[in-house]
Amino acid sequence: MNTAKITGIGGIFFKAQAPEKLKQWYATHLGLILNPYGATFEMRNAVTPNKIKYLHWSVFPNDTDYFHPSTKPFMLNYRVQNMEELIRKLQKSGIKFIDTLVSYPYGKFIHLLDPEGNVIELWEPREDFFDTMQIPTNK
Repeated sequence: MNTAKITGIGGIFFKAQAPEKLKQWYATHLGLILNPYGATFEMRNAVTPNKIKYLHWSVFPNDTDYFHPSTKPFMLNYRVQNMEELIRKLQKSGIKFIDTLVSYPYGKFIHLLDPEGNVIELWEPREDFFDTMQIPTNK
């Protein structure tokens, strides 16, 4: 059984006054290859290096409520393993979640706030979903 814990970064999300313009700036000046969701970076699993994993970068409009109730202009998405056990472990420690666990074809998600009010998105990915997407990546 995999220990319930964070295993890495899944995504970096931040707000901008003009998200589309800012994404184009990153593409033009820093070489990001954009896709409909922002940009995606490939990484490798240390145990099985032939297995590709992904990190997502995305810009949201300043008025997004996706980071709510945090007032911070950013959100980190952490990859986790054994999501249900991690939720139970955190709840036993008194940590409250700001929503409930949801599942999509690409993984499970839940959100909480850290002690300084930063919203944290926990994600247990379904790696096989991404293998079939053909998303352009910034390798």
